[in-house]
Amino acid sequence: MTTTNTHPPFSSSTPVPAKPLSLGVIFLTLYIDLIGFSLFFPLGPELLTYFIKHESEGSLFHAIFLQLQAMANATGAPELATGALFAGALGSVYSLTQFIFSPIWGARSDQVGRRPVLLLTIAGNAFSFLVLALSGSFTIFLLSRILSGIMGGNLAVAVAAVSDVTSRENRAKGMGLVGAAFGIGFLTGPGIGVFSAHYNLLDHHPSLAAWGVHPFSVTALIGFGLCLVNLGWIAARFTETLPLEKRGTGTTMRERNPLRALLTLPDQAIRRANLVGFLVTFGFCFFETTITFFVTDVLHYDRKQILWIFVVNGLVAIFTQGFLVRRAVPKIGERRAVLLGIFLNAVGLGGLGLAIGVAHSAPLMYVALTCCAVGSGFANVGMSSLISLYAKPEEQGKITGIFRSLGFLARACSPIVAGVLFFWKGGTLTFGVAAAILFVPLFLALRLPQPQK
Repeated sequence: MTTTNTHPPFSSSTPVPAKPLSLGVIFLTLYIDLIGFSLFFPLGPELLTYFIKHESEGSLFHAIFLQLQAMANATGAPELATGALFAGALGSVYSLTQFIFSPIWGARSDQVGRRPVLLLTIAGNAFSFLVLALSGSFTIFLLSRILSGIMGGNLAVAVAAVSDVTSRENRAKGMGLVGAAFGIGFLTGPGIGVFSAHYNLLDHHPSLAAWGVHPFSVTALIGFGLCLVNLGWIAARFTETLPLEKRGTGTTMRERNPLRALLTLPDQAIRRANLVGFLVTFGFCFFETTITFFVTDVLHYDRKQILWIFVVNGLVAIFTQGFLVRRAVPKIGERRAVLLGIFLNAVGLGGLGLAIGVAHSAPLMYVALTCCAVGSGFANVGMSSLISLYAKPEEQGKITGIFRSLGFLARACSPIVAGVLFFWKGGTLTFGVAAAILFVPLFLALRLPQPQK
């Protein structure tokens, strides 16, 4: 049955939509957000080179660069380390803003509905890409990424909408769709970034530099266009998923603080699940932060070979979260899926350290990578499902926002720890530490209850 939307775009009282339509819109929202998040992943070294050439002494970039260079000089490969620290710093800024704003957007959507918050944040994301396309200076570039991180907090709202339109029995299937969107977004975003970076508008129209156009403007404009498509589709097709009778009364700013909520939420299961999720993300981010430098240093991989690592990881993640988990979790339960996922993730991370650093074996590396990707898929979908099932219907946005926010905090902190450890002690020990870290949430997850359905 087709649902026709006759309400204005920012109405918060539209009827509950047909489930397939809502999930399709939510999938696109998540997919485009993750593309925007990962577009600039492979462009860190090129961005650094560009700003070194074009930023003057005394600028904000120059001050930051000198600090990063001083830190990198303590390593054996200062040029490589500077690039890694620069890319990590940009990622940390983006994640920190999402950490702050995810619970705010989530709680707001509990009050006014998912649709108006999604429309507002996606419009804000489109504006951030437009600013990025015209960010001829590093200061404006940084401001655009901060704005994008603020609006990127809508991921929690989209995930809460999945909870709205799925039954408790089918919650894991819905979260599997979320995981598939994440996997496809992380797979295609870097590819678009690499491809679009070859097209420099200034080569043909150098006068555009006066408007702030730079060599990466095409990449930003692609992100802008995708956001406009998303915004138009939601305005035309997405009807509200949270009915009036299930909306909350709002929360204070203190209650929206995810760190405070971790300690003060009355539900012990939610507190423990949040801690487990934070530690799992913190440990897995060691892989995202250092794998490129590890295989470059030990296996002497070039850019094409490195790209294949992310392609394989993305394909396995899509298959796991979009198909395997959706079939397995209803049979084994969310709690067991989490335990299995964390264990496989730990084994995979430890295996990567040994396969690359000790055995110097590409085939063994891909075996460990597959194990890691499968484990991550089970853990992510299982944790998202548990959090959603533990939360009350009127608190889905708030609780999901806190959970996602802590994940962003982990993504902001982990690159610093992993980067310093990698350049200090090497990749084998770094991946071994990551595997050891994951056994802490594995132990904590043993005491998570299986929710009633």
